[in-house]
Amino acid sequence: MVIDHPNATAPSVLLCDSELQSIRVLKAVLRAAGLSVCAMQTAEEALTRAALHIPDLAIIEMDLVDSSGTEVCQRLREWSSMPLVIVSHVSDENRIVDAFAAGADDYVTKPFRPRELVARLGAHLRRATTRDEPVIVSGEVQVDLAAQVVRRDGREIRLTPTEYKLLSALVRNRGRLLTHDALLRQVRGAARAEDRQTLRAHMANLRRKLAAPSLTGPIRTYPGVGYLLEDDASPPSTERLPATDPYLLRAA
Repeated sequence: MVIDHPNATAPSVLLCDSELQSIRVLKAVLRAAGLSVCAMQTAEEALTRAALHIPDLAIIEMDLVDSSGTEVCQRLREWSSMPLVIVSHVSDENRIVDAFAAGADDYVTKPFRPRELVARLGAHLRRATTRDEPVIVSGEVQVDLAAQVVRRDGREIRLTPTEYKLLSALVRNRGRLLTHDALLRQVRGAARAEDRQTLRAHMANLRRKLAAPSLTGPIRTYPGVGYLLEDDASPPSTERLPATDPYLLRAA
């Protein structure tokens, strides 16, 4: 069964599952249905990927090595209305109810029937007729992710493609610390040590154009680590950060 979709490109699915065998099976089923699949084994990797490259739909396992499917749903629902489908071996009624309360749109237990799963995903994709790109407001600045337009006090701010990619990643992760490597992967697709000076130059230009001190959530620099767009509801931790850079660090 192949899923029909109005777009010329294949619908994109973010798969978050910690079991390699489960990933292999789901990938085979989804790709046979004409879907583009990106698989991640941890919650943090999946959340980062979703923020940097918004999928059309996400499939999430309940039991993950670093979190739960319920928490992943909650964090995605903070900014996204993309279809969220739990595909899990967990059949406990209370946990299933918790998943729906956290924002899941559907729940399929393993072992699943491939044709039924594909039919469910197709139904969710048909209802999600437009790609999920929110408008995010931070103080005087409005970022329209669908139109890729940034305004301050109602006036459009002209950003370079690189500056826009950096801002897009930061606003989707407000209150979370993005490392240099995470931002460089968004801009260049790879992270090299020699690119960090260029990244600092782009961030300085972005700050100047946005007049960052006037923002509700100003861009903060963590030397040697990365950048964070503050969320007043959850101020950043003042604890000492590790010397090595993980892909993304969540602010306390």
